[in-house]
Amino acid sequence: MLTVDFARLRIEPGTRVLDLGCGGGRHAFECYRRGARVVALDTNAADLSGVAGMFGAMASAGEAGPQGGATAVRGDAHSLSFVDGAFDVVILSEVLEHIPDDHRVIAEAARVLRPGGVLAVTVPRWWPERVCWALSESYHRVEGGHVRIYSRRKLVSRLRAAALVPQGSHHAHALHSPYWWLRCVFGDVPWYHRLLVYDIMHRPWWTRAAERLLNPVLGKSLVVYLRKPVS
Repeated sequence: MLTVDFARLRIEPGTRVLDLGCGGGRHAFECYRRGARVVALDTNAADLSGVAGMFGAMASAGEAGPQGGATAVRGDAHSLSFVDGAFDVVILSEVLEHIPDDHRVIAEAARVLRPGGVLAVTVPRWWPERVCWALSESYHRVEGGHVRIYSRRKLVSRLRAAALVPQGSHHAHALHSPYWWLRCVFGDVPWYHRLLVYDIMHRPWWTRAAERLLNPVLGKSLVVYLRKPVS
């Protein structure tokens, strides 16, 4: 399930990509498939082990794009070990809402992005997230949960403060908003979860059409694209 629109990233063979806070690696895998030289970075050792294993499986199956390379690295988003301008593209997906010092993480993402490079940031959209917080205290008060809700204006303002220039935005995953509302009220919702898994695995035309239609109103994620100016 990809949140970022890869058509906006223009990833080509050899493009240097950092998936910052990669989690299970969904965006990193797509970058590798397209031939990027991708670094998947996270603090969670278990997640990184799975990501590294999938990179190896993709390489063995010939699923890596030409010039592609991939590595999984444990690191701290507040203090990255890479030199300035090390990457052509940085992806920061569903990360900032978990981090108290989001200003510092944004600054680090901007630092390691080359001038002219693209940063893609995704966070939960304001109003679907607000409904989740209203329905369930445990939704955001669990360890590692969400510490803030972003409006588009707040997010873009913090990104602009790092000298990044917005290039467009959209919303994604409309089918997931009702799922999380139901889960906040009733707990597990296995029938809806099966629907989402079916959508992810098979991508039938009717779920894809419904999501495209509903994303502007109901999309759970806000996605913003920015460029680092060439000075």
